[in-house]
Amino acid sequence: MHTLVRATDALDTVSAIRDLTDALAAERAAPPHFLAIYTSTAHNADALREHVAATGAGAIHGGTSCLGVMAGGRMCSDDGRGMGLFALWDDDGAYGTGIAPIDDNPRGAASLAVTRALEAAGRVGEAPDLVWLTAAPGTEESLIAGIEDVVGSNAPIVGGSAADNDLSGAWQVFDGEMTLGGGVAVSVLFPSSRVSTAYQSGYAPTETAGRVTGVEGRCVREIDGRPAMEVYGGWTKGAVAPDTSAGPEMILSASTFHPLGRHVGEIADVPFYLLAHPAAANPDGSIELFADVEEGEELTLMSGSADSLVSRAGRVASLSAKRGGLVASDIAGALVIFCGGCMLAVRDRMDEVASEVDRALGGAPSLGIFTFGEQGAVLGESNRHGNLMISCVTFAR
Repeated sequence: MHTLVRATDALDTVSAIRDLTDALAAERAAPPHFLAIYTSTAHNADALREHVAATGAGAIHGGTSCLGVMAGGRMCSDDGRGMGLFALWDDDGAYGTGIAPIDDNPRGAASLAVTRALEAAGRVGEAPDLVWLTAAPGTEESLIAGIEDVVGSNAPIVGGSAADNDLSGAWQVFDGEMTLGGGVAVSVLFPSSRVSTAYQSGYAPTETAGRVTGVEGRCVREIDGRPAMEVYGGWTKGAVAPDTSAGPEMILSASTFHPLGRHVGEIADVPFYLLAHPAAANPDGSIELFADVEEGEELTLMSGSADSLVSRAGRVASLSAKRGGLVASDIAGALVIFCGGCMLAVRDRMDEVASEVDRALGGAPSLGIFTFGEQGAVLGESNRHGNLMISCVTFAR
């Protein structure tokens, strides 16, 4: 197995694409078997798709990332423009990508996309070693269910929801043939060497918690029988205090260091929490989240800091390698998902984040993507969607 990571912050799309395609051509004569490629929405994703498809790459998996990417120990973004690729050559492996519009049937769309991916890989009826997922935000739980309908629940599903630069909904996903704004792209990976994953957050639980007593999808209406925003605002001691007199108000930035956690298990007797990011407060006192919660579920106020977010990505990368039994010299490359909300909260320190990841992987090539929702295998078993999370996929040589 051989990998290449290349990133560029060239300001015009043509130059940025040339930087990446020239690097591919210079690396090896044969096109890669799997190519993950991400761009900020300031670039033209359709043009990127067309040029990359012309390289003859096998399975092409693309999407948009908030502001840019991280690679080579730094954040690659200039005026919100950044683009990067992760290319993998593996003669003895099998790889395939499928894409489908989500429309009003996300579960069915994900099943269709993963079926197409398995057909492209020539491995229909088999469970892949890894499923790589990129999709428009909003229905991630249903997308995971749709993938598991086809490949079962044992295959780890790792990925991140497509993002844009300003929450305007300009995110996109693509493969070698089409680009979709409201779509799901799924890749199945059957590598010839080991692949391992890790999925965590950089937040700690507080002693403050309450139970959901009213919810509709991702809109939490009540906690402990009271308006959700009233309860949550009290928990944060005024740190999140929106004025909704004129209508709904975004609270993403204010709530970044105060997300809500759901206890889903233990790691070495340490509680593991899956996070939900409060996105908006409504005039009726309800709160919109970026993840589904259920009535009766306990929500715990979580606490984070800039330092914890900066250091956690490297720890997750290190854990991913450790789970695969890999030392630095064993690592061929890695894909890293870092929450876009976390990135925006520590944007001036993202070079530190990238350096921590680089150090944890022993300098092996890695590409980091900034997403609006993160998917991973909780405790190495259950595939779940969360917010403000970090995941890493490590490939062995």
